[in-house]
Amino acid sequence: MTTIGREELRELLNKSWMTHDAMWFRHCAQECGMEKTNRINKAAIRSAAVIEARRLAKIFEVEKIDSFEGLYDFITKATDLIRADFMKFECSAPEKNLLRWRMHQCFAYEGVTRMGVIEQYECGIFERMKGWLEGLGIKYSIEPQIDGCMMHTDGECFRDFRFYFE
Repeated sequence: MTTIGREELRELLNKSWMTHDAMWFRHCAQECGMEKTNRINKAAIRSAAVIEARRLAKIFEVEKIDSFEGLYDFITKATDLIRADFMKFECSAPEKNLLRWRMHQCFAYEGVTRMGVIEQYECGIFERMKGWLEGLGIKYSIEPQIDGCMMHTDGECFRDFRFYFE
């Protein structure tokens, strides 16, 4: 039996999960239409991310996050763990209580473009971060508020998450 390294295993699991996600989205869009698919997709991502955040907190032995520094440390560890090579994004903290999530290349944008539904697609990528924050009990606001695909309309994609720590 061939042994597989940690990084290879992470890539395989991420690619397999994202393939499932893409096939689910495609078949749901065909069966239910894009309006319902967008709504279900965003709800599923967000609710799964709430659970994922709690699991990550347990692994990282984090009981409560009560500072921006603690949150940034959590997000850095979590994204390092879940990011596959094809996920081209970065999270930065340009100032205290502000997290900028920037997509350099978006696998979701590329997939829905290939499917031919980019005009109707509502971004689900940031629902994961929203779910993490909700699962951790963190208050936040997000800008810009966009339902569609910013990569499609603007050629770039980012969100600024503002936090309300003292």
